[in-house]
Amino acid sequence: MSGWLLIVALLVLGGVLSTLGDRLGSRVGKARLSLFNMRPRRTAVVITVLTGSLISAVSLGLLLLVSQQLRVGLFELDALQQKLRDGRRDLKTANREREEARDETLRIEAELKEAQERSITLRQELAPLQQERQRLEVERERLNQEIASRDADIQSTEAELRQVRNRIQSGEAELKELERNLVALRRGAVVLRSGQMLARVTVRLEKPDQAKDVIDQLLQQANLVAYSRVLPGEPPEKQILLVPRSDVQRLQEMIRRPDTWVITLRSATNVLRGEANVYAIPDVRPNRTITSAGDVLSSTTLNASERSPDQVRTRLNLLLASAFAEVQRRGSLSEGLQFDGAALSELGQTLVERQVDSVRLRVKAALSSDTADPVIVRVETQP
Repeated sequence: MSGWLLIVALLVLGGVLSTLGDRLGSRVGKARLSLFNMRPRRTAVVITVLTGSLISAVSLGLLLLVSQQLRVGLFELDALQQKLRDGRRDLKTANREREEARDETLRIEAELKEAQERSITLRQELAPLQQERQRLEVERERLNQEIASRDADIQSTEAELRQVRNRIQSGEAELKELERNLVALRRGAVVLRSGQMLARVTVRLEKPDQAKDVIDQLLQQANLVAYSRVLPGEPPEKQILLVPRSDVQRLQEMIRRPDTWVITLRSATNVLRGEANVYAIPDVRPNRTITSAGDVLSSTTLNASERSPDQVRTRLNLLLASAFAEVQRRGSLSEGLQFDGAALSELGQTLVERQVDSVRLRVKAALSSDTADPVIVRVETQP
């Protein structure tokens, strides 16, 4: 309801109630009524007061009935005022907190800006440091590689040093053995040289189980040769030839294969007269054609400035040594070349006397030879 309408209604209602109260009071006065043993006049006053109170109550009730704002203001005013005060206080608190938050935000923004500026500065300062770190990492990697390489060199050097020491020790032992052998040679006491052949046989088995008998016969033959050299005049009553059992088994396994084999037993060391044992090294290889008649085994050119007897003899010796090395490379077991010494001397004399610019010399195989056969050669000039 509008405020103006409410005021008009209150005025009309007040007027109506006042009129009714006045009339009621007048009638009570005229009737000379008495309430609670009071005088009529006082009773009229009481009735008038009650009528006025009723007017006020009705007016107030009407106002409360038609106006929610009045009801709220009358009954909830204190609470509203308290809420208002609380709200204002909360608002002040909120404003203060907002100000503090804004100040904090400004401070944080300032710190953030400072941090960003510091970050930019640090990045600028960090860039050369990163480059330096990369350079140092590259340098470290290079140094690690150098260290690894030097470690490898050191290990290799140490290995070589150990090998050198071992060779020195081996050389010292060999030197002592050579000195002992030299003394023995001077005294004539060495009866078997290191590598000297004791026995040789060329076999081709018809049955694989014949291998053991063949090896036993070869060992007996080599033992007899060793006995005759080391203990001359004594009967061969015991086995003085020693061959590793593993080597004997290896020989038997190899010659069981279908092929022609050449088996050789050689002395492992220099042996003095009277020694109790002779150690032997076995060797087995397939029998193959080493040379065919007419094969050129070596060749050289003798210049016109090399015509003195010593020069010619040296060149011929080198030519024969080269031919011997060639047949050994091919697998020959021959201990030397066989040739006509008189014909070689005649050739040498002819070369000394001939006055030509240069002569081509060569060594040719005179006959075909197999692995265990002697190699027969001749030396001739190349036309």
